[in-house]
Amino acid sequence: MKETPEDASTTSRPTRLYTGAERPFDPEDLVMASGHDVTPERVERAKQHIAEKGAAAIERYLP
Repeated sequence: MKETPEDASTTSRPTRLYTGAERPFDPEDLVMASGHDVTPERVERAKQHIAEKGAAAIERYLP
């Protein structure tokens, strides 16, 4: 059976989609996910937020 262009595009897709905190994230990722520019003050607040909330810190911004 010959592969069609549609078949080829689906093979490059990930077999599992990741959302939220399923993968490691940095304080900079949290700042960017919140829609702000990365500044030292915001990174420090993000570090504190991650320390308090853990993975739930980024799940607020990502589905």
